[in-house]
Amino acid sequence: MKALSLIGLIIITYFNTAHAQVVTLDYYFNHEVHKTSSGKIERYHYMWNDSANTGFSKLGKIFRKNGAQLDTLATAPTVNKLKKSDIYIIVDPDTKKESPNPNYIEQKDITEIAKWVHSGGVLLMLANDSANVELPHFNNLAAVFGMHFNDDLQNHVIDDKHFEDGAVYPVNNPILKTAHKIFLKDVCSISTLNNAMPALKNKNGATIIAIAKYGKGMVMAVGDPWVYNEYVNGRLPADYENDKAADDVVKWLISNTQLKHKYN
Repeated sequence: MKALSLIGLIIITYFNTAHAQVVTLDYYFNHEVHKTSSGKIERYHYMWNDSANTGFSKLGKIFRKNGAQLDTLATAPTVNKLKKSDIYIIVDPDTKKESPNPNYIEQKDITEIAKWVHSGGVLLMLANDSANVELPHFNNLAAVFGMHFNDDLQNHVIDDKHFEDGAVYPVNNPILKTAHKIFLKDVCSISTLNNAMPALKNKNGATIIAIAKYGKGMVMAVGDPWVYNEYVNGRLPADYENDKAADDVVKWLISNTQLKHKYN
């Protein structure tokens, strides 16, 4: 009986590992650098292994908690490079003030990403307000899926005394099922066409999260990189539930994956 139990455990472990969704974070279009106190130039911001407020380490833990595996892509995406990925995240593409030589999203990149999504990939596009993200090329990609990040500023928050200006209250939201009060500050709104549709609006009625079905795949667009450490309850007042919202989003992304190693 012990031998059979051990075999069963091995089979279950193998099955869970073999079918874990792979979440790939772009390190190419976002490749911000800064100078350290020692004068060294290094990359930072929106990285899985960054546990400071600027990082995605908390989001990575949420993905792993939900059974996913983390990966990165530091070169231009292609269908072949993404073949083992179920979810691909592009966050806050660089402007020239963030990187001396930014990698813009060009047509060849759009073609490859669109092919991958159409075959079942799940794409998460996290923008920012127009002063802090390279929107023109990002919008060329978004347009394929019927979306457009607008050059505006929603949920503007002056300082920490005005957190409520960034508050959003999801009600009966099919994606944000457990989060009832969340924080998104200085967000750009999103226009939707064709198959794209609003998934969350703010108090002014502006769409700040949108989704679109594209072939066998899905796309989610958000007007801010709001699930980095600082705002996954890194320093939010206790009544905000961005940690729950991040878990809700992760579950939604994983539930929409269909691509598992399709090209292998």
